[in-house]
Formats: sequence, structure tokens, C-alpha cells
Amino acid sequence: MAIEQMTMPQLGESVTEGTISKWLVSPGDKVNKYDPIAEVMTDKVNAEVPSSFTGTITELVGEEGQTLQVGEIICKIETEGANPAEQKKEQPEESSAAETPAAENRAEAASQPNKKRYSPAVLRLAGEHGIDLDQVTGTGAGGRITRKDIQRIIETGVVQERPEEPKTEAPAPATSPKPEPKKEEVSYPVSAVGDKEIPVTGVRKAIASNMKRSKTEIPHAWTMMEVDVTNMVAYRNSIKDSFKKTEGFNLTFFAFFVKAVAQALKEFPQMNSMWAGDKIIQKKDINISIAVATEDSLFVPVIKNADEKTIKGIAREITDLAKKVRDGKLSADDMQGGTFTVNNTGSFGSVQSMGIINYPQAAILQVESIVKRPVVMDHGMIAVRDMVNLCLSLDHRVLDGLVCGRFLGRVKQILESIDEKTSVY
Repeated sequence: MAIEQMTMPQLGESVTEGTISKWLVSPGDKVNKYDPIAEVMTDKVNAEVPSSFTGTITELVGEEGQTLQVGEIICKIETEGANPAEQKKEQPEESSAAETPAAENRAEAASQPNKKRYSPAVLRLAGEHGIDLDQVTGTGAGGRITRKDIQRIIETGVVQERPEEPKTEAPAPATSPKPEPKKEEVSYPVSAVGDKEIPVTGVRKAIASNMKRSKTEIPHAWTMMEVDVTNMVAYRNSIKDSFKKTEGFNLTFFAFFVKAVAQALKEFPQMNSMWAGDKIIQKKDINISIAVATEDSLFVPVIKNADEKTIKGIAREITDLAKKVRDGKLSADDMQGGTFTVNNTGSFGSVQSMGIINYPQAAILQVESIVKRPVVMDHGMIAVRDMVNLCLSLDHRVLDGLVCGRFLGRVKQILESIDEKTSVY
């Protein structure tokens, strides 16, 4: 027998933590390798976590509703069939399985003397609310401080007191150190009679956390350019019915915009970059993230190697990814590898907006609603044209206004050149 540890998997690029929304197993249950054992939520995807081993669940370390960092232990599984050498290495002779957790606790205590056990997520939550973890008594396994312990303190304002210990302190120095100022607690509104309280789901919490990280870490800048897409609109409208009949899916305006962006990214590779602390990483592959919203969540699946695909190929992927989102079948792989985001804000009538950059990318383009407007043409003539605003948010650590202006100008040029001679195949 051997005790194996299951850890929180990384369910998407840039995902650093996940929330256990539901356990699908209990201690004592037998599982096979690849059997789903838990449902986990992140800011990018909801997914079932498969078991990495065949054996018996011995301990659920993570609790439902608890947020754990990628790599943290979520449960332990007793496996069969380990060879004697492995068993001897993992368990000393004549030691029982019950001693294993104690040994682990002793090892952790030795590496962190006089420190309590808690996850980085608990440390962050406690810091946000000015809670001293040295004053908190954990209710988790081995005295571990859990997220529920901190939430109870936030709700009640009462820290559970520890049993009083004998005082063995040395005499205080003549000059006592100045106490650190306590972090100011966030004040939230209180419901009034008749108000409706809507619980915040794990997905919404994850989205909020990711958006906050993006806005606090990335210095956002913003620019906009209007584009005359009259010829593109006329061309697409003239072939959409025959395209649907032949291909079996819709040819949307959005596919033309994604293709134009992918082409421009190839010509301006600086836009396809990411900030990495002491360096900027310019990505080789052009993978376009597209935002797909449901009633209560936002998903960002990825069109891989979009620059190598035709308008038809991109339209197919948009259709397939949107269906996966609606059916709840989006996988972690569908969400990984994005290098630049294009958001179809025009789908709900927006004409101007500033997008929050999809961390760790360096830019996001909002494609606004196509509207008919009177436009002054050459020689002073006024005509009604189909116009669209393209709104670009950029990470000013990575990108400057000059390259962004040239990039956006190239996207405009590509879109305005689309007409009946353009092939979608």
C-alpha cells in the first residue's frame, strides 16, 4: 500500500488557483484512474478533476467552497500494487498508515517552526480583512486554518481565542517596537427591506478576482478608431444564405473581424506579447481568445493559430466553441494558449467600451456594434455608411501608442478592403 497525494491541477493558462465546488467522492470510496473526483471552478472554466490513481480515498484535504493554489493537496488516495522498495521508502518499517499524516505534520512543523498551517488563499483573505492568523485557531485537519474559519471571523467579528499558555517570555526591551498599523477593513453595503440578496457563486468570485488582478497589476491605456465596413457588410449579406445552406453554420461579421486581427498581428508581432517581469515574451503562435458569456459567467475559449485559418474556418470555430460553452462541454484545453483577445461587444448593442485585458495578455480589442451613420465622403459628398468603432485596451508596460495606432490602422485597412472579390475559403 502507498498513500498518494492529489493536487489542484492547472485548468488554464495563467490560472493560479481553483475553488472546489463539489466533491464527487467520500473517504472510503474506491476510484479508478481518470474517474472524476471533484468539480472545480476557476475564472476560466468549470471542470471535473479526474483521479490520477486507482485506489481508495483516505482523506479529503480541501473543503467544498475552499480556494486552493495550483499544486496544493486536495485529497489523499491509498493505492495498491506499489513494490516493496517504494513502500519501504514511503513508510518506515512497523509504522502504521495512521502515522503517515502525523509524520507529514511533523515535517511541515520542522520546516516552519512556530508557524500555523494555512494556504496562500487563506493568507490573502486574512490580509484583506486585517486578521492576524496567529490569533486564529484552525478547525481543519491537524489544526489547519481553513477559508471557513476566516469567513466566520469576517461575519462575526470574533476571533476564537486559543487556550492560555504559560508565559515564558523574556523581559520586554526598554524600547518596544512600534505596532504595525492594522489594515483597514472593506466596508460593504447592507441590505434594506425589500432588497434581493443574490449569493456570489464560486465562478463569479473567480471572475472578480481575475478582473481585480488585471486592473491592479496592468497599467491600462485605451484608444479607438472608427472603420467604414459598408462593403464588408454588403458582401457578407449577399452570401450568408448560400453559405449557411452549403456549410451548415452561420457566417457572422465577427469572423471577418477576427481574421483581420489575426492578419494584423502577424504584421505587428509586438501586439502578440506578454509582460514577464524582467522581460517581454513575444509569442510565436497567434491564438485569439474570444469572450463568450452565459447568464452568470464569462468564458474565454481560444481559436488556435487563427492566422492560418480562413474566414470560413474561423466562423466554424466560433460556432463550435460557443456551442461548447452553452452545453457546458468546454474543456481546459479549449481555454489555454490565448495570446490576444477580441471581444464582440457589438452583439448587445454597445458602440464604445473599454475592455479589461485578459491577464497575462497585453491587449484586448472590443468590436462594437455596426451602425449606419452619415459620413462625409470625398469631394464633400455625404452618404449613409455602415460604421463600426474598434476600441483597443493595451498594457502600457509592453505596448506604446505608436505601435498600437499602426496596428489598429492596419486592421481598419484590411476591413475596409473587404468586398465581393474577397474569398471566405
